[in-house]
Amino acid sequence: MIVEHPDRPDWGKGQVQSSVAGKVTVNFQNTGKVVIDAAAITLQVVSFG
Repeated sequence: MIVEHPDRPDWGKGQVQSSVAGKVTVNFQNTGKVVIDAAAITLQVVSFG
């Protein structure tokens, strides 16, 4: 799944690597790997694939 962070458009698009217990690991184009608390941030889905 490809996502964007709603508050950090400068990070670019990111590919979801995993989602475990509400923690989503995303590899963003301009920032690299980031772990996001899904309870605090709702990522915007760009595409599935």
